[in-house]
Amino acid sequence: MGLTAEQINAGLDEIAAREPAIARALSLAGYPPPRVRPSGYITLLRTIVGQQVSVAAANSVWNKLETALGEITPEAVLAADFDTLRACGLSRQKQGYARSLSELVTSGEVMLEHLPEDDEEAIAQLTRIKGIGRWSAEIYLLFAEGRPDIFPAGDLAVQAGMGRILGLAERPSEKAIREVAEPWRPHRGAVTLLTWHCYNTAAL
Repeated sequence: MGLTAEQINAGLDEIAAREPAIARALSLAGYPPPRVRPSGYITLLRTIVGQQVSVAAANSVWNKLETALGEITPEAVLAADFDTLRACGLSRQKQGYARSLSELVTSGEVMLEHLPEDDEEAIAQLTRIKGIGRWSAEIYLLFAEGRPDIFPAGDLAVQAGMGRILGLAERPSEKAIREVAEPWRPHRGAVTLLTWHCYNTAAL
């Protein structure tokens, strides 16, 4: 469950009260909508399936997996052979990622229902899964768990959106926006949503 509209708005209001650039962005672009995904195995598997392909292609692979496996579970993925998964559209690399996720979940080495409360520790747990890097872990924690202080500063759209909010001529670096956003804890998740919102609007 991602951040609710109430959480997003309250967090941004608190920051805007002391940060004119955020206040200006809200006045011009409005509040960003929530972005919510279910927590758990399916969301992470869909993340792997969707890497480096279009939404339509990812949906096609997922539909084939549902047809081939029935209910998509870690056990079903591990039981499927290479050719079955290949026929669904999963490359050798993505099969490796899907099996890594499934093995870590079934063994209990990664417990998605009980990830560490500390964000960095949770990211470290998630990135044990092959194919899940820091960005994917951060997006999962923000969209699926609604963690309020997640700030994927390595995201180019976050950087570009922050540049628009701050009125900069060029896209700022990851290091620069981390420094700017540091005083905005513990509401950097709401700021992340605002950066994407501003990146996609012509209002700024």
